[in-house]
Amino acid sequence: MPADQPTVLVVEDEAAQREVLRYNLEAEGFNVAAAGNGEEALLMLEEEAPDVIVLDWMLPNLSGIEVCRQIKTRNETRGTPVIMLSARSEEIDRVRGLETGADDYVVKPYSLKELMARVRAQLRRARPAAAGLRLEYEDIILDAETHRVTREGRELKLGPTEFRLLSTFMEKPGRVWSREQLLDRVWGRDIYVDTRTVDVHIGRLRKALGVHGGNDPLRTVRGAGYALG
Repeated sequence: MPADQPTVLVVEDEAAQREVLRYNLEAEGFNVAAAGNGEEALLMLEEEAPDVIVLDWMLPNLSGIEVCRQIKTRNETRGTPVIMLSARSEEIDRVRGLETGADDYVVKPYSLKELMARVRAQLRRARPAAAGLRLEYEDIILDAETHRVTREGRELKLGPTEFRLLSTFMEKPGRVWSREQLLDRVWGRDIYVDTRTVDVHIGRLRKALGVHGGNDPLRTVRGAGYALG
């Protein structure tokens, strides 16, 4: 999977519906991971953190409500947007789903066009750079659509890896990213890269950000990783 493509995890026990969602999400430019039940989904989340989760309420054994609750209690996934799909249309059911932690609630049968729009809306909130939006941090501006970075109005020359690193940092200023997390987000799980490679590219990013002077906005957190600010 390309590391810079956003990933959607679809949790749906009906195989035909799962494949329809996969097809349409891939047509929208998303990587798609799919699980047929709640237990499988939670195991997958331990291996890879998607950008958005589309979760069916009516799952065998472990309900979508319980899966959502567990997602929102885990530090690694609590910030991941969850779109709950359900045939339950009563207000009390919507309220229950949202109070459990779902970020959006879509009633079956639904319009695929509308669902795709809701996925994109959640992506803009969770990963604005992946949605092509402009990010700003102090005097640094990153335009994901034009792939340009400026600092104090002067353009910076960044390689593709450094650009993805900076995008990751600017989406969540202050968050400390471990080397392993940066490897997953920037390089992708399907590519083997030594964690020391992260340090090399962080050094390159620091050099690029400081080419016209100014303070170093990246922070090294001993034993933990790196953060912006």
